Amino acid sequence: MLPLIGLGFVVLIAVVSMVLTRSFRGIEVPSGPPEDPEAEHRRELRSYIYGFVLALLLTAVPFALVYWSALPHYWMVTTIGVFAVIQVVVHFRFFLHIKPPRQKVDDLHLILFSTLILALMGGGTIWVLANLATRMH
Repeated sequence: MLPLIGLGFVVLIAVVSMVLTRSFRGIEVPSGPPEDPEAEHRRELRSYIYGFVLALLLTAVPFALVYWSALPHYWMVTTIGVFAVIQVVVHFRFFLHIKPPRQKVDDLHLILFSTLILALMGGGTIWVLANLATRMH
């Protein structure tokens, strides 16, 4: 079952990569003289503050749900997973300054490949540990 899930994840990453590559083809980041350095600094600081507040909320809500056992187990795991995915998007947008409509295709491929490698490492670790746990019992 676990190898099938891993294969499904690899196929999903490949499809997302193809779709996003086609939609981002030819879009370049505008390059020109920088604007007012003070305004740029304020905009960047505001971005970091928004990102920090969102990341804090996206972390505190799942912790609170688990602490107070507010949902059944299935919905708790689903909610934590959704909040984790949203947190990844928040980190990309506010801390790494990755904004898909303005990014180059190479940057997108780098992000998707890094995601694939991390998923394979995490999935492989879980697979090995689950296999060892079944052998011990």
